[in-house]
Amino acid sequence: MKIISWNVNGIRAVERKGELEKFLAAHDPDILLFQEIKSKSEQVQNLIEKYSEFQQFYHAAEKPGYAGTAIWISKNEKLKIKNEELKFHVGMPDFTDDEGRISRVSFGNFEILGVYFPNGGKSPAAWQGKLEFYEKFLAFVNKLRAAGKTVIFAGDVNCAHAPIDLARPADNDGKIGFHPDERARISKWISAGWRDVWRSKFPEKKDVYSWWHVITRARDRNVGWRLDYFFVDNSFFSKVKKIDYLTDQMGSDHCPVSLEI
Repeated sequence: MKIISWNVNGIRAVERKGELEKFLAAHDPDILLFQEIKSKSEQVQNLIEKYSEFQQFYHAAEKPGYAGTAIWISKNEKLKIKNEELKFHVGMPDFTDDEGRISRVSFGNFEILGVYFPNGGKSPAAWQGKLEFYEKFLAFVNKLRAAGKTVIFAGDVNCAHAPIDLARPADNDGKIGFHPDERARISKWISAGWRDVWRSKFPEKKDVYSWWHVITRARDRNVGWRLDYFFVDNSFFSKVKKIDYLTDQMGSDHCPVSLEI
């Protein structure tokens, strides 16, 4: 099974650029987790029709042109997932998900989540909300795991965890996106038995990022941040065959991350 997570920064924009079609042809994913779709369900009817080989679920933000997540599941028979098995869920307990931040699909014993974590930079309240989101999300996935589920979660975490995860750690130390308080939350996930798949596979590998500032053309110089992740439970890590950052894929300020299990 190949699962790919991608913050598309506007799914209709990526489609208009021709990059979505190019991406699907090149990588043939079984499950797609999209973040920052910036679209309501009624605005993506052309995608539902054009890419009918996928069962598509959308969780839009109430605010137009903002945030939102989606999950696409291939109808390919090799997956052996029956339509009646698929259940789509949004949000998490004790959290009003009016920004479409959490999408989850269940089938068999799997719970697969695509998440667009808050940035936290708008205001002091937004910053506190980001830290609370990290805490609530950990409790949520821990509960799913405790119920005996195989949990995989991925998406734009909006935090570079360690100095190796951004090009200029000294310049950004203490800033949102590389603040010690949010980095401590990611460390807490890891202490709770959730593996950052990429860093577990490649603990010393440098210069691999998933987001670059557009205006400064930072991607051309690879001055980036690794903000997009896959996490699995420690006990499931041995099932991971491969993980890649698809840095050649254009269309967004983020690149996709591909996990094969």
